[in-house]
Amino acid sequence: MQRKTFIQSLLTLALATTTTLASAQDKPIEWVVGYAAGGGSDVVARILAEAMAKPLGRTIIVTNKPGAGTNIAADYTARSKDFGNIVFTADFATLAANPTLFTKLSYNAERDFQPVGLLVRFPMFLVVSNTVPVNNLKEFLAWAKAQKDPVSWGSAGLGSPHHLVGELFREQSGLNLVHVPYRGAAPGVQDVVGGQIPAMWLDSASAYPFIHGKKLKAIAVASPARLSTMPDVPTAHEQGLKGFEGYAWQGLVVPTGTPPEATAKFAHALQQALGQTVVKARLQAMGLETLPGTPEHMASYARAERDKWGAVITKIGVKLD
Repeated sequence: MQRKTFIQSLLTLALATTTTLASAQDKPIEWVVGYAAGGGSDVVARILAEAMAKPLGRTIIVTNKPGAGTNIAADYTARSKDFGNIVFTADFATLAANPTLFTKLSYNAERDFQPVGLLVRFPMFLVVSNTVPVNNLKEFLAWAKAQKDPVSWGSAGLGSPHHLVGELFREQSGLNLVHVPYRGAAPGVQDVVGGQIPAMWLDSASAYPFIHGKKLKAIAVASPARLSTMPDVPTAHEQGLKGFEGYAWQGLVVPTGTPPEATAKFAHALQQALGQTVVKARLQAMGLETLPGTPEHMASYARAERDKWGAVITKIGVKLD
């Protein structure tokens, strides 16, 4: 009798475990984005979520948790115990800048997340108003040096990649520049178009419509090679700023504690999605470069970016808390 009862208990436990695993597979995956719906990060997540859903055999729902430079979304994800059912777009801010920009964070960029893979990066352009009498970086440097007062330049906000790339440019160029932070790229670029400020470092997704519409001039891109989508814009490197490079970028992570097999499934589905011609075309139309690769590659990339931009932030003395 005791043996029979024991076997029945094992069967009941096995059935319960199987039912739990099946329920977990039926549950939608939550993709957390630290920015508002409709923005570039949100659109990227939705494009890739749609493409990843089929190989995963599961529904993916994007949840927007904007605010505090992605810290709200990062904290939400880091605290989640819904392992295997939640992923997060961790970007330049989350993994590279915020650990130095903020004295105290509720999450640890290295310990609290496991990388799945890089998503995309946004090349950064130096754009100038059509009222500025220059057409390339050499002419801009000469023009800026000839001004009696410091030259103003805009960014999408303190601590943004736009700001930090601009600070690196100021340091390497030796120009007398004054930073004008905006609440996002949109109001800043409008002031450049209107001639209120002469220049701005702008991400490709925000810059493309204005460059193609000839509402402003792109005189340099902070990438190692010219972009295939904007071949007429020379790099800062080829115009004399040796090794100058900077991007806004995004990667996909899961909270630490996620089973390795779940992370591997996400990684495989992500690489399949990034390899789809239609996905690459949609992202390229936004001015983005896809970044296929392994979780290990993402971990190495994020670490190098954190070291690079942490040093820049420390040097300029910016803190956001």
